[in-house]
Amino acid sequence: MIMSEFGSATAGMQTGRVLVVEDEESLALGIRDALRHEGYSVDVVHDGIDGLEAIRQGQHDLIVLDIMLPGMNGLDVLRTLRKENRDVRTLILTARAEESEVVQGLDAGADDYMKKPFSPRELVARVSAQFRRREMDSTSSAKVDLPGGTTVDLDRLEVFRGDEVTALTPREGDILRYLIEHRDRVVTRDDLLVDVWHYSNGKVETRTVDIHIVGLRRKIEPDPSTPQLIQTVRGRGYRWYDN
Repeated sequence: MIMSEFGSATAGMQTGRVLVVEDEESLALGIRDALRHEGYSVDVVHDGIDGLEAIRQGQHDLIVLDIMLPGMNGLDVLRTLRKENRDVRTLILTARAEESEVVQGLDAGADDYMKKPFSPRELVARVSAQFRRREMDSTSSAKVDLPGGTTVDLDRLEVFRGDEVTALTPREGDILRYLIEHRDRVVTRDDLLVDVWHYSNGKVETRTVDIHIVGLRRKIEPDPSTPQLIQTVRGRGYRWYDN
């Protein structure tokens, strides 16, 4: 069952609908109240299965998702959402300090993470940052024409080639936009981990960048076995090239 709280946004306050999936009731209600105070509309559920169903049924702009949940853990919820190509930004919560769990969450498609305990002010700041990114994405140039008669719609996260339409994940869309916006230089792996995955620094042992680049190439390159658009600069990173 979903508990809903809707606050009327006043001038200077935020708007948007957030789903909080957190099994610790006092924490969930604290998050709800902090976000409601800023003008967000907030729904709350307390286990992973209910969370997944709420996401499928609702029109949420952002999910605050705990990893350790009854019914279905947060990582499995997130992986299911990404397999279904659901375009909703996700902030994961973790009580563990291990970097490996954070890496798993980001690899599964999370847009940001917070380690418990955290302050309401930090939570609100991170949620607001995700909404600003969402707004920037919607106002940026949406369509990109690529060689070989391919067009990418970054708003709809779709690749068009003839009659074929292929869906991009939100993370793939973020990577592609970042590469295009920085086409004048080599983009390093550290750049992507910090600016796209939002790690505090890029010195993290993970292959998530390589895995996502391979997946993105499969969807946009004329010949993924010989990449022309996302070129590897050995020992440095990647360069976008569509001339």
